[in-house]
Amino acid sequence: MSMRVFAVLVLSALSLGSHAEQLNESYAFALLGDPKYSNDFSHYDYVNPAAPKGGDIRLAAIGSYDNFNRYASRGVPGQRTGELYDPLFATSDDEPASYYPLIAESARYPQDMRWMELNINALARFQDGSPITAADVAFSFNKFMREGVPQFRAYYRGITVKAISRLTVRIEQSRPNRVQMLSLLGLKVLPQSFWQNHKLSEPLSTPPLGSGPYKISDYRIGHSITYQRVRNYWAAGLPVNRGRFNFDTIRYEYYPNEQAALEAFKAGAYDFRPESSPKNWVSQYQGDNVTRGYIVKHNDVSLAAKNARWLAFNITRPPFNDRRVREAITLAFDFDWMNKTLYDNAYQRTDSYFQNTPYAAKGYPNAEELALLAPLKGQVPPEVFTSIYQPPRSDGSGNDRQNLLNAARRLKEAGWAVRNQRLVNVKTGQPLTFELLLPDNSAFQYVQPFQRSLQRLGITMQLREVNTAQYAQRLRKRDYAMVAIVYPAMAYPSADLSFYWGSGKLDAGYNASGVSDPAVDALIAQIVKNQNNPQALLTLGRALDRVLTWNRYMLPMWYSSHVRYAFWDKFSYPAIRPSNDIGLDDWWFDVNKAARLPAQH
Repeated sequence: MSMRVFAVLVLSALSLGSHAEQLNESYAFALLGDPKYSNDFSHYDYVNPAAPKGGDIRLAAIGSYDNFNRYASRGVPGQRTGELYDPLFATSDDEPASYYPLIAESARYPQDMRWMELNINALARFQDGSPITAADVAFSFNKFMREGVPQFRAYYRGITVKAISRLTVRIEQSRPNRVQMLSLLGLKVLPQSFWQNHKLSEPLSTPPLGSGPYKISDYRIGHSITYQRVRNYWAAGLPVNRGRFNFDTIRYEYYPNEQAALEAFKAGAYDFRPESSPKNWVSQYQGDNVTRGYIVKHNDVSLAAKNARWLAFNITRPPFNDRRVREAITLAFDFDWMNKTLYDNAYQRTDSYFQNTPYAAKGYPNAEELALLAPLKGQVPPEVFTSIYQPPRSDGSGNDRQNLLNAARRLKEAGWAVRNQRLVNVKTGQPLTFELLLPDNSAFQYVQPFQRSLQRLGITMQLREVNTAQYAQRLRKRDYAMVAIVYPAMAYPSADLSFYWGSGKLDAGYNASGVSDPAVDALIAQIVKNQNNPQALLTLGRALDRVLTWNRYMLPMWYSSHVRYAFWDKFSYPAIRPSNDIGLDDWWFDVNKAARLPAQH
């Protein structure tokens, strides 16, 4: 039997009355297909297993922080604090969602995965040298259930996790759910000895005990935080860690804004900088340090799923509960002019919720999709069956009259008319005015051009910038008409879609538009049932993409198929970059390169 097989049959069986229940035992799991790496793999393909340990890397963070608890329900946690704890199983950066042994070394389970027993590695240790046991795992789950975010409690309701021996933990579900069970393999394990005396929902003013490869060694609250590699880290030699976590220290310095951080980088105050601004990339990364090769620039094309920017309509209240109004507002957004004028044509237009993946609905629906969508006829926009979704394009002049004329027609169909240069509802006389909610100190260059375009239709878009705490609170309450969001990259249609679009998870905080649609729910339900059926997911993903885009729940803005970053030339990195990440944790300090830099760096 191939070593890449997802599960191997255990030689024993569990007797249940007159029936024998087949048990499986696995070292690794995959949500989609089979795990890439066999049970005897020595390291990930994208690392250098012989990478030297040592040296430092300095990074930047924006704003401030006030505590060390990534899971607190208030406050701003420090950078990397969520990585103080190792999970039961580790994921790889060159697969959509596979799990390999870390704290847990294997698991056994019946075919339907209604329960699972995990074997904890006997060598597993917290950073103070105390053993990690099954009791810590059970404690961690129950701690998250009692004091964690509401989304965790909602998703894992009905799950029990208990220690059945010192190194064996048993997970039981009220109903079999393979996706839910496998997602628990990523559970971060907290030390009971520390957290039994602290509330997970409250901020921490001092660093907690961790279990990961780095611990906090120095800090100035709000200004800096330094991590030191744990020299006796028990899991350093495991296949999932070999060749990784090579720096002796990782230091984050906080800056008030991106411009200050950029200037500090160019002056050599820190070492590595991802760049999100195309204008900065073109105009700011110049000079002697770049010319001499002291600063290295990378502009890599990425084939991975991409985050994409959208403006989310709150469709739970007027006027955005009308699809025609949403379409008209979208027509007023002149991406082509903005991309050319503001962003040096650095972006691509967002047109899918599975951006840069095979699940994006790029062509006409095929026979399989049409068969899947047929029962939903009358519940979804008719264009889903006949047309290719494409966001409106313009001539790039900033004065595309045709798009505005089309928008005006859609508004007229929806019952709106211009009176005294203001667009008003024909029945009520109320003007079409709405608020765009934005986080404070954000660089939203597109807002004013969009605002002017809407004014030409008689629409007033007001801008409201609020601080971080208010912004988060209003998002949770859906207290906005429109909000700018970054829709996360989805490598494949996962069960997480129920949080972003499902009516049953409206209170989770991720469904930005407030979508509650039986047709969407039906497609997501099938996606959840077919998580281990790649061909079915391909059809289902494209079908869902069509339904979501043609419903115009959000206004598509842009994404970038490029990854831009710069660094001072004192590091080396593997020849292969992971498909889903830059892979900074796989880099190492290169003493020979560092010796060639000016002394102050």
